[in-house]
Amino acid sequence: MTSSATALPSLRSLCVEIHAGVAEVQLLGPSKGNAMGPDFWTELPSVFEALSDDDAVRSVLIYGSGGNFSYGLDLPAMAPVFAPLLGAGGMDAKLREGFRRQIKALQDSVSSLARCAKPVIAAVDGWCIGGAIDVIAAADIRISSPKARFSVREVKVAIVADLGSLQRLPSIIGEGATRQLALTGEDFDAARALSLGLVTELADDVVARGRELAASVAANPPLVVQGVKQVMNRRTQNSVQDGLDYVQVWNSAFLASRDFGEATAAFAERRPPVYRGE
Repeated sequence: MTSSATALPSLRSLCVEIHAGVAEVQLLGPSKGNAMGPDFWTELPSVFEALSDDDAVRSVLIYGSGGNFSYGLDLPAMAPVFAPLLGAGGMDAKLREGFRRQIKALQDSVSSLARCAKPVIAAVDGWCIGGAIDVIAAADIRISSPKARFSVREVKVAIVADLGSLQRLPSIIGEGATRQLALTGEDFDAARALSLGLVTELADDVVARGRELAASVAANPPLVVQGVKQVMNRRTQNSVQDGLDYVQVWNSAFLASRDFGEATAAFAERRPPVYRGE
């Protein structure tokens, strides 16, 4: 590690290595399928802020371990975030404001990829579900293996996706495709991800290909590369932030539903949920 990256504390959910101007960020879990628990949401912004400030870093590659990118939000590990809102105090305004701030913190964690001055390449293998889609949507380039599978799955667990998919995907894959994927929560394969433009290419060894792309970016004039990212981000950043702010308020008001309680119970009991619109 070099310069500001050396200031990072010991990491549990991520591994960071820097070689020849390319920073590699690997998701480690520790939950099954690299599911995103409290450590991930704390460590991700710290890592990307450090890499953004590190002059030795010219591009960043992010990928998963164990054959998957990530199963998304680790619901059991994140239960303490949701539990107070689902309890007897769920109508408490102060409690709801605290929950809104929790959503904002998770949003800011994902947005650390977009804020990072250095271009970020996401290399996807295996499953990329829910919150993992939020993360790759905040990257600059997305590639996948032919075996990768994707899902904007929040609707299946009674959540309005609130960490960036609904705000960033329309400019990547179009409004119609985003609505279909977000409203159905359906799984889709790498070939469809390629046809939609969610990923720009498929590679059997997706990490090796990601390293090639990251090295190609790193070989270009660093300030020009950073300028390309900032100029392109400018086109959508205000509308993205407006949408993120709005969904904070929406979910702080409506996420605490009987349907969400049913979703969490069904997940724990390994059974299909039964939703009643309550």
